[in-house]
Amino acid sequence: MSNIIHILNKRIALTQHVGGFQTSIDAVLLAAACPAHAGERLLDLGCGVGSASLAALKRIENTTLTGIDILPEVVELAKHNARLNAMVERTDFQCIDVRDFEDLSFDHVICNPPFLDAGEHVRSPSQAKATAMGFGEDDMDLKDWVDCAHRSIAGQGSLTLIHRADQIDEIIRAMGKRFGAVEIIPLWPKAGQEAKRVIVRARKHRKSPARIHAGIVLHQENGDYTAHAENILREIAPIA
Repeated sequence: MSNIIHILNKRIALTQHVGGFQTSIDAVLLAAACPAHAGERLLDLGCGVGSASLAALKRIENTTLTGIDILPEVVELAKHNARLNAMVERTDFQCIDVRDFEDLSFDHVICNPPFLDAGEHVRSPSQAKATAMGFGEDDMDLKDWVDCAHRSIAGQGSLTLIHRADQIDEIIRAMGKRFGAVEIIPLWPKAGQEAKRVIVRARKHRKSPARIHAGIVLHQENGDYTAHAENILREIAPIA
């Protein structure tokens, strides 16, 4: 059983399985943070049903994107969603483990890796949802995702990922000295609250110093999105 949701103020329609991992604002934020330009090639690691992939393509004209995921059923949904949004010619969704992916010619990589370790929450009965939440069947970790990004990026291209704020040390450790010009963008749930998510951008083979941005406050006190967040989530404004 599936349902259709809309993101980017109904600019993108997405079919997803009921009971599977559901699209969140993380995908839209990730797409908005990718520093791609027209004519460049993008790679989405762990693309799921194509939420971040299609959001990125909607923002940046004349780009193409390859999305990979280990779950056949979500890759088929990503292909369906590309058709639904008239983006088939700009996308190539593949079912493959990130550790086996060997295309080395991308300008930018985006990644929303699994957030949770198996001991932290009750495992979902849905295999797709469990895998997306980090309940893997092997010892795959964050470094595997960063390794794939590193070998897939051509020249001094970029990696943009969104992850748990308490995993920032693991992100930096996984990047090592292979990436530089690191930018950390905290995502504050409300003003004065600790960040639960961060966006991290970095450039392959760059040595520029790291920067910590002021970040984005997502919600007002009444729970509505802030004007800044609304511009990103509904009006396809980029995260600079």
